[in-house]
Amino acid sequence: MVTDVLTFVGYGETFVFFMLIFASILAFAVCLERTIIFRKNTNKKTALFAGELINLLRKRDLKAAVGLIKDYGENVYTNFAQFSIDHLNEGSYGIADLMSGKIIEEKIVLEKRLTILNTLGNNAPFIGLLGTVLGVIKAFHGLGTLGSTGAEVVMRSISQALLATAAGLFIAIPVVMANNYFSKKIKTIIQHLEILSREISAILQNQKSNS
Repeated sequence: MVTDVLTFVGYGETFVFFMLIFASILAFAVCLERTIIFRKNTNKKTALFAGELINLLRKRDLKAAVGLIKDYGENVYTNFAQFSIDHLNEGSYGIADLMSGKIIEEKIVLEKRLTILNTLGNNAPFIGLLGTVLGVIKAFHGLGTLGSTGAEVVMRSISQALLATAAGLFIAIPVVMANNYFSKKIKTIIQHLEILSREISAILQNQKSNS
């Protein structure tokens, strides 16, 4: 019975290390994919676009704004601006609600796969701790079996078991940092979209007051 339990513990240790390897590969892939997306939407070019578009909107020059959108290509800001101006030209009712919905839509796209990073960052240390606990179980069983003569072997087993916790922390720390970085970027983008939304709403109010 004890032998069966120890065999199960050994398999558990191996499984934990495979889980940690898989988690590290998955985290790296998600970080790389999100980095590409955010580079497209938060570079110097997009920052210039937002400033230039706001200036054109304040001048009520929608024609130039449309041309500016085409010049800067596709990103989260140009998509939102094109959507808003299209509905503004159509004289849509409830445009403020439409823009709020579009902001939520863009936020969902930007937050895609960040749940994976959040989950890995929160749980990788616990996976590593599980591996350590399993390793310590084996080590203490060895200590009870070998006695004082096997102390050196047991200490080596415990040090190897602690590697699982170290590996879990090694994965979790950069993953949490990456997740916080991307979350901050999303917050900044959403704030800029809300500024654009208010500028467009101001144009609509001005059109209503002049009509």
